[in-house]
Amino acid sequence: MASTSTSSLMASKTVISKTALFSSLPGIVSRSFLTFAPASPSVKPLRIRSSNVTKFDEVTNSLDEDMDQIRRLQNGSDVRGVALEGEKGRTVDLTPAAVEAIAESFGEWVAATESNGNGVIKISLGRDPRVSGGKLSTAVFAGLARAGCLAFDMGLATTPACFMSTLLSPFEYDASIMMTASHLPYTRNGLKFFTKRGGLTSPEVEKICDLAARKYATRQTKVSTLIRTRPQQVDFMSAYSKHLREIIKERINHPEHYDTPLKGFQIVVNAGNGSGGFFTWDVLDKLGADTFGSLYLNPDGMFPNHIPNPENKIAMQHTRAAVLENSADLGVVFDTDVDRSGVVDNKGNPINGDKLIALMSAIVLKEHPGSTVVTDARTSMGLTRFITERGGRHCLYRVGYRNVIDKGVELNKDGIETHLMMETSGHGAVKENHFLDDGAYMVVKIIIEMVRMRLAGSNEGIGSLIEDLEEPLEAVELRLNILSEPRDAKAKGIEAIETFRQYIEEGKLKGWELGTCGDCWVTEGCLVDSNDHPSAIDAHMYRARVSDEESGEEYGWVHMRQSIHNPNIALNMQSMLPGGCLSMTRIFRDQFLEASGVARFLDISDFDNYIGGQS
Repeated sequence: MASTSTSSLMASKTVISKTALFSSLPGIVSRSFLTFAPASPSVKPLRIRSSNVTKFDEVTNSLDEDMDQIRRLQNGSDVRGVALEGEKGRTVDLTPAAVEAIAESFGEWVAATESNGNGVIKISLGRDPRVSGGKLSTAVFAGLARAGCLAFDMGLATTPACFMSTLLSPFEYDASIMMTASHLPYTRNGLKFFTKRGGLTSPEVEKICDLAARKYATRQTKVSTLIRTRPQQVDFMSAYSKHLREIIKERINHPEHYDTPLKGFQIVVNAGNGSGGFFTWDVLDKLGADTFGSLYLNPDGMFPNHIPNPENKIAMQHTRAAVLENSADLGVVFDTDVDRSGVVDNKGNPINGDKLIALMSAIVLKEHPGSTVVTDARTSMGLTRFITERGGRHCLYRVGYRNVIDKGVELNKDGIETHLMMETSGHGAVKENHFLDDGAYMVVKIIIEMVRMRLAGSNEGIGSLIEDLEEPLEAVELRLNILSEPRDAKAKGIEAIETFRQYIEEGKLKGWELGTCGDCWVTEGCLVDSNDHPSAIDAHMYRARVSDEESGEEYGWVHMRQSIHNPNIALNMQSMLPGGCLSMTRIFRDQFLEASGVARFLDISDFDNYIGGQS
């Protein structure tokens, strides 16, 4: 009954939307037939199809396609798409006209929801060095002008800096947009949105994209408007860099050289040709650090050396080599827009994923004993033990950096001290920094701890803080491509994942149990919301604990989730026993995918290849 009601409401909403759209189009009449009364009961009515019906159908289909194009650009709490030709099988969909409609809708949304009545709305724009940035920036400024907003051009910037431009004096803009597609190929681009409250949520971005879809569909000319007034150019990155420098100086409070607390330290930065080069010359150098050996600091939107991503193996290998070659104290890896980071310790050990969460947990729990740490549900059992052994509490939550951060915000509102929220991808936020996922701020915290350790007489390096982290023996990620039309992929993905939940609940997978909330839901983990106002679900996912049937001892877990980026399903597994991942993969394929029938619309070749390669 609930699903039928929801479908009916959605259908009604669609009809209303189309009616509103059609009423403004010239030459379109309502869909109808002309009926003439028969001369006698034996004569059937003559039904003549209106000559405008064909035109109506053509316009309807065109409007639907245009609206779907904009709505498909939503990527959770961001907007992402293909901005340049060059990707096999992908066409350009993030066009200047689409970006203009989205920027205009964002400006209108800010004016309606965030205005304090002090006059014109002021919105800043920053961007990473992607080659499509210039053209799409013009479209953003045109859209903001249409919405009656005053625009400010920050030029090359970082995602965290865009948010901070709404808070730091004398800028304090009403809102900000960052143009980036993070670590994705040079052909992609996207938009991230901020107000003084922080990053927008997925439902908020959905509203903006829905409004933009209506504008785009009814706009006769799909070409971006020229800017009537050039936006004011501002140098915000200098102010942001000074902000980071002051935090480092104040918290280290060096007894001998306060203004240059990093004197005597060599720190190598790998910016990956993204926006992170500023951290070298405008933060570290000015604080006295030796940054010789740093890599790929110059912005280059083609990213010629490697993908700017702390999860990328090549990025970590290059940074590790630079640290060892220069006997550096620390290596830093940023992603393109610097909302994520990873580090390499003085022994050349890469620290990302669970290790980075453990390092940040060790630092935060020193400062805030007993704090809760929120992570996504792909973290290891060893990480949970690491956090709890240091007096912290570990809350496992849904995958997605916005989900993880928002859960931390919610816990604090409920009176549960939560100072750290991190996803395994490197997105991390702390309470003291406005719950902002800022890769540079994470590195600032690590650098401060490194200097404090040296001042306390320790030369072991930052990696010593996580020496007792127990890592999983095996970890595997497999993908299931959804075999359907793109518009049906989401529904098919939900069907497969909900069938997985049903199979476990019915006991069809022996020894498998869904990870659920316990009596103390923060301590036991929170894979679903149990409060009175649960958060909206942007992607369906479940994590199952897997135990040996005979002993009942838990040896691993399986996490199945719907991708919000692509039409596929990701399956993550970890095992503390040799061969555990192979065993779980076989059970998942044979006793679930094949047995349930969902394999008929899923490509399971990744599973077959893994099983074949391990046998």
